[in-house]
Amino acid sequence: MELISLKYAIFVIALLVLYYCFPKKYRWYVLLAGSMAYYVIICKWYVLFIIFTICTTYGSTIWIDKLLKKQNAIVKSHKEDWDRQTRKDYKEKGRKKRVAVMLFALLCNFGILAFLKYIPYAGELGLLLPLGISFYTFQSMGYVMDVYREIVEPEKNFLKVALFVSFFPQIIQGPIAIYDKLAGQLYEGHSLRLENLQKGALLVLWGVMKKLVIADRAVNIINFVMDKPMDFSGTYVFFAAVVYALQLYADFSGGIDIVRGIAEMFGITMSTNFNHPYFSRSLTEYWHRWHMTLGDWCRNYIFYPLSISKRFLNFGKWLKPRFGAHISKVLPGCIASVITFIVIGVWHGANMKYLYFGLWNGIVIMLAELFAPVNKKVAGGFFKLTGLREKGIFATIVSVLWTFMLILVGYYFDIAANASTAFHMLFKSVTDFHISELGINNIILNLGACGLDEYDILLLIICTLLWFFISFVEENKKLDMRDFILSRKLPLRWAIIYLGIFIVIIFGYYGPGVNPADFVYMQF
Repeated sequence: MELISLKYAIFVIALLVLYYCFPKKYRWYVLLAGSMAYYVIICKWYVLFIIFTICTTYGSTIWIDKLLKKQNAIVKSHKEDWDRQTRKDYKEKGRKKRVAVMLFALLCNFGILAFLKYIPYAGELGLLLPLGISFYTFQSMGYVMDVYREIVEPEKNFLKVALFVSFFPQIIQGPIAIYDKLAGQLYEGHSLRLENLQKGALLVLWGVMKKLVIADRAVNIINFVMDKPMDFSGTYVFFAAVVYALQLYADFSGGIDIVRGIAEMFGITMSTNFNHPYFSRSLTEYWHRWHMTLGDWCRNYIFYPLSISKRFLNFGKWLKPRFGAHISKVLPGCIASVITFIVIGVWHGANMKYLYFGLWNGIVIMLAELFAPVNKKVAGGFFKLTGLREKGIFATIVSVLWTFMLILVGYYFDIAANASTAFHMLFKSVTDFHISELGINNIILNLGACGLDEYDILLLIICTLLWFFISFVEENKKLDMRDFILSRKLPLRWAIIYLGIFIVIIFGYYGPGVNPADFVYMQF
């Protein structure tokens, strides 16, 4: 049951009807039943893995809560006869017990994920990677850590925890939700509102357009060049990397739009996962705009705990008299950032190329932070000398293009078969690049065998420019295009909606002879 399929559409519509037919207090049961049924249909017996995660998540959070309440009760009962040190020692002993429970849950779930994802022996046993395991593991373990930190109260109802872990729209490719932002919405019975249905449907349509019209057409170029990248000039290797940047964004954000749109029709607002990332003026800003829920998860549960740990704080103190205030303040956080990006890289797969992907992003951001004072002085001198404004159009365009090139280098490791090929592709893109080869006739001549003709290339360019224009307006006017469409008069509103449907039906890349591409992030 693919995300873009008639079966899935019928499933969602049927579940919507059931959801709004039930009394409000029982509507979350409909979501739970639908979510588990969906997972069983697409994963069969692999549902046992998500059931294991549900059980360990529920059990560990309840156990942690019981240990904490027992500790607090005993401390309170000895308020008069225990001195401060005794209370401190007892609390530390209790904390270690709670840490042990939390670590048990983390090791069990991340251990299973690591075994299935990174150990070749798992494949020999015939074990495939269960759909969405990375997403629901990260989400549920984030909840366990939040309970340990006393950020949220543990949910006592086992079935409600099951719904939080398995909510069907996001199970395929996220977004990764934080418990206190999503759980309450899942358990609340939402009223039927026309606005939710309209805005949700528009977001689904927008996601389908990006996937079928842009991503599934662009992937042909990438597959064709990456099949034998050394057979092409550096120009076309670079061109394939640029097309990959477009295809990945259209594919992933399109899928997330569909997920968020479906959730919105149920009255549930899911976290935004993309905020026009290719308009970023630095690599740091890009990672605050791209796959935002994974970035938030890594910051909350890896970067911040590392950067404020005793070891890192002591390292900063050791640096200060030797290297100055700036280095002592920035370097520990930079090292924590590099470690975080290594985790992000390894999360993508068991291949050295993903390690290099993480290292590239982490090291570039680290160097930018370390040399920030120097960069600021150089940039200030340049703007003073030229009379240009620091936040003017020229500076913005240069910053955005430079950032995109840094992003693109990371993508070479993503699309190459291995790290060695990625380095060769980068070298070739620099030493064998010829701008004259980027004419549309040359592209068709050299890449025509990929299955796209002049019409497809032209359509891809037009749709990309249209998407860029819409994104530019949303970015600069802080406008939600759905609100804009729904605020128009009825004839214009429906004209825009029908135009979108027409574009999907007429220009979508599907039908006889077309092998539809899976969503990229389904593999994680």
